[in-house]
Amino acid sequence: MGNELGSAGLMLVNSLINIYIFLLMLRFLLQASRADYYNPLSQSVVKITQPVVGLFQGFLGPVAGRFDLATLAAGFVLKVVSIIAIFMVIGVGMPPVVGLLIAGVASLANAILKIYFFAMIVMIILSWVAPNASHPGALLIMQLVEPIMAPVRKVIPPLGMIDLSPIVVFIAINLVDGLLVGSLIRAAGISGALVGL
Repeated sequence: MGNELGSAGLMLVNSLINIYIFLLMLRFLLQASRADYYNPLSQSVVKITQPVVGLFQGFLGPVAGRFDLATLAAGFVLKVVSIIAIFMVIGVGMPPVVGLLIAGVASLANAILKIYFFAMIVMIILSWVAPNASHPGALLIMQLVEPIMAPVRKVIPPLGMIDLSPIVVFIAINLVDGLLVGSLIRAAGISGALVGL
């Protein structure tokens, strides 16, 4: 019974860490897509993640350009440390370093793909029910997905009222998730449950 409670506790902690990494990668993508920094939702994400990101901004410096290396480093280190901690608590010992590094990369890639996956679903629903929505959340989602939608729209323009680009992006997200992230998780040799949401 105690062992089962311990396992449940570890999985809960791992899930909370994965949610926090999800927020870190959301912050990274909002910066990369140049989404409205003053949007209340952007501000909330920054406030929640700043305590951890601030530790890395000290030596990686503030954001330069579109890519926030401090946020990426924060997510990577948090994931690697959490995997080490879980391995130590369950008494397996230190996992292989290469596997840890690969698991860290897989975790960040998994979080980024999940963000785009959910953002695409919300964007599609919004386009049906509220195409001209001005809610801060709706605006932020449109700004977030536009950088991945724009190149696809150039290749596959809308057919009248029908825009096929979201379908292509969905397929691409699933392919990358299945092939790239799946391969990374297998190469890491660490349980997929520890890597992603």
